[in-house]
Amino acid sequence: MTLPGLLPELEVVRKDFPILERTVHDGLALVYLDSANTSQKPQIVIDTMVDHLERHNANVARAMHALGAESTEAFESARDVVAEFIGAPERDEVIFTKNASEALNLVANTLAWARGPLEIGEGDVVVTTEMEHHSNIVPWQLLTERKGATLRWFGLTDDGLLDTSNIDELITERTRVVTLTWVSNMLGTINPVAEIARRAHSVGALVVLDASQAAPQLPIDLAAMAPEERPDFLVFTGHKTVGPTGIGVLWGRREVLEQLPPFLGGGEMIETVRMERSTYAGIPHKFEAGTPPIVEAVGLGAALTYLGHLGMDAIHAHEQAITAYALEGLQAVKGLKVLGPLDAAQRGGAISFELEGVHPHDIAQVVDSRGVAIRAGHHCAKPAHARFGVQSSSRMSSYLYTTPAEIDALVEALEYTRSYFKLDG
Repeated sequence: MTLPGLLPELEVVRKDFPILERTVHDGLALVYLDSANTSQKPQIVIDTMVDHLERHNANVARAMHALGAESTEAFESARDVVAEFIGAPERDEVIFTKNASEALNLVANTLAWARGPLEIGEGDVVVTTEMEHHSNIVPWQLLTERKGATLRWFGLTDDGLLDTSNIDELITERTRVVTLTWVSNMLGTINPVAEIARRAHSVGALVVLDASQAAPQLPIDLAAMAPEERPDFLVFTGHKTVGPTGIGVLWGRREVLEQLPPFLGGGEMIETVRMERSTYAGIPHKFEAGTPPIVEAVGLGAALTYLGHLGMDAIHAHEQAITAYALEGLQAVKGLKVLGPLDAAQRGGAISFELEGVHPHDIAQVVDSRGVAIRAGHHCAKPAHARFGVQSSSRMSSYLYTTPAEIDALVEALEYTRSYFKLDG
């Protein structure tokens, strides 16, 4: 079946991902619909990482030999690729972490330790949203508890959109940080980040943007954003952008990064160490203590290059088309309720849902018996689930390699689930 907006030569693209050719459960074709959890990897990423380990493996910025130089060049070239992928104004504003969670913790902790203009104190306010991943809630709870500050948040509308009706009351002169997800990992909602950034910057607050679900499917060009709409920090993770696990990205505005203290101490992040005191390297190395995730960064560079070749505009169009098709198919299943927006233009490819009478874990197990991989649980978004009165949900999530036939397979598996649990009596 062909849908308008799908990637051209989709079956050719799928052949880049060897895992999509395997079978499960004694011969069933794998239908992978869990890409918001972790995406699959194209062969070029696998080959690039293997080649680095086989031919160029050495520590970076330390070894004065050929392998050390090759490894350093590959690692720093990956930083260049990341900078280009997100349109970073400067490549040295790109910092490698082990995941998005570490990147968010880096920002929250260094702000908690900051002195001078960035210092957060008693009575100050941090604003977030009710739809955040726990990684963008807990670090800010810890910061506000330590500093005597207050955590406030945007609520959600009944259809899963961010309720910005009280934006002027939430973001005030006491607000120091506004931190939010660009695309919800549970509801799929695409948030009005430009509007929120404008309001935050008008009162002098910093903006932290979690792009973990946005980077895989939306074009990002920081340099092209109006200054008042551009975040001060942006984070994402490699394993959701067809890259490896163990590598994340923090981009930060130079003027802010230079004012923040180091997050971790150790090798490479120093300028001079004496027993009395130490001085620190400039960015990005000030925030990259110790041996970094070298081969993971190299793999991420290959992954983002691959996405760039396909084109993020084309990937976004594909996600919109396949998400619209999935929403239509899911809503045809009796007793199924989608959580979040029903308009594909308002959301990304993660669709959480309930099936009346069946626990989400049971749904996941039954559809897995049909070869269909989805996720079940609270998706590290307990407050969002509580807002809609549920403890957990099932979630399907498509990506650039998802086909309409795979959505059909999920719908068939859900109909089978209904019959398995005798929901029609």
